[in-house]
Amino acid sequence: MSGHSKWATIKHKKGALDAKRGKIFTRLIKEITMAAKQGGDAEKNPRLRSAVAAAKAENMPADNIKRAIQRGTGELEGAAYEEITFEGYGPGGVAILVEVTTDNRNRTVSEIRHAFGKNGGNMGEAGSVAWMFSKKGDIVISKSAAKEDDLMNLVLENGADDLKDDGDNWEILCEPSIYETVLEAVKKAGIKPEVAEIGMIPQNYIKLEGNQVNTMVRLLEALEDGDDVQHVYSNVDFDQAQLEAVAG
Repeated sequence: MSGHSKWATIKHKKGALDAKRGKIFTRLIKEITMAAKQGGDAEKNPRLRSAVAAAKAENMPADNIKRAIQRGTGELEGAAYEEITFEGYGPGGVAILVEVTTDNRNRTVSEIRHAFGKNGGNMGEAGSVAWMFSKKGDIVISKSAAKEDDLMNLVLENGADDLKDDGDNWEILCEPSIYETVLEAVKKAGIKPEVAEIGMIPQNYIKLEGNQVNTMVRLLEALEDGDDVQHVYSNVDFDQAQLEAVAG
């Protein structure tokens, strides 16, 4: 059972209703800009290709995408961003990774430390929890959208690592190098993923109960609300019922 995918899925569903589009655009523009530093040709740059696809999925205007690429390649002036990963702990010893893109390291360190401290968490040292995670392609599909046998065949044919039963969803995990291949195969099969991303997947999960669930959700949301935060990952294992109770 994967707490990561459940949390990603409920965020995705909530996001369609209440996300601030400006903030979504800001995060996407930062990702495009950082990706373009590795080359402005999306055909030759998988990270940029994924970032542009994500931006188009949010209906970002083409001019915004073009300018973000040009800032990344240096054709246009822009903020000097750097990427930092913070590590820490939530209630019950849950491990948390926070990926940020910032033009002011000191401000961001202060904001992330404050978010941890105010919401029942603790910031850790570099390397304290990162070893518990692996970078993987993560494709979450509603069970109503596909049968297990069909997905298993697709997984085996395209070299993905695993197909997991995650309650209401199926979860396909694969190496980042074949993520685009697997995702394209899913789409060609007429299946629309709930969530599709390359993310940090924990090796094992921690189950929380009672008030710790509310505290953990509050901590994750506080971290994700940070202006410079791109992604938040944890090894908490939420029940769907727990998340629905919190969301309700």
